[in-house]
Amino acid sequence: MNIFQTDLREAIRSIPDYPKPGIMFRDITTLLGDARAFRRAVDELVQPWAGMKIDKVAGIEARGFILGGAVAHQVSAGFVPIRKKGKLPHKRVSVAYALEYGEDMIEMHDDALVEGERVVLVDDLIATGGTAEAAVKLLRQLGADVLAACFVIDLPDLGGADRLRKLDVPVRTLISFEGH
Repeated sequence: MNIFQTDLREAIRSIPDYPKPGIMFRDITTLLGDARAFRRAVDELVQPWAGMKIDKVAGIEARGFILGGAVAHQVSAGFVPIRKKGKLPHKRVSVAYALEYGEDMIEMHDDALVEGERVVLVDDLIATGGTAEAAVKLLRQLGADVLAACFVIDLPDLGGADRLRKLDVPVRTLISFEGH
């Protein structure tokens, strides 16, 4: 582990048994409140694509909005919010995805991007990858070229990053935590 990863790990609060017993919640609000750590995380998320043409950054509700907005600013791209069902006011496109018990849906405006635009997907954490996989499918439904998916935290034991790689989406994560 390098110095940046050590600093990043220290900037993230771990909360045991939240939202249910046996889960270790990785809370990035402490990272967001640390100006140096926040800036460095945003810089590192986009580093592999620095200098490339990125048209849009798509952020997954809700922490992906914060990170994605900062990344979009950093690379001079537009920002596209990907939201839970029923939160967007205009014409929408949707994708359903499986949850542990049932199904959920994410949406974006049908005019959020133009076919062929180069998009980077951003969120705070990749766990099982269900929401991120649905987001990739949603972006591709509108004709986006998904350049990459970027996350501050990876929970590799849950396989989400590998799930995205199987869709031919390069995955960038900054730090990994064991378990779930």
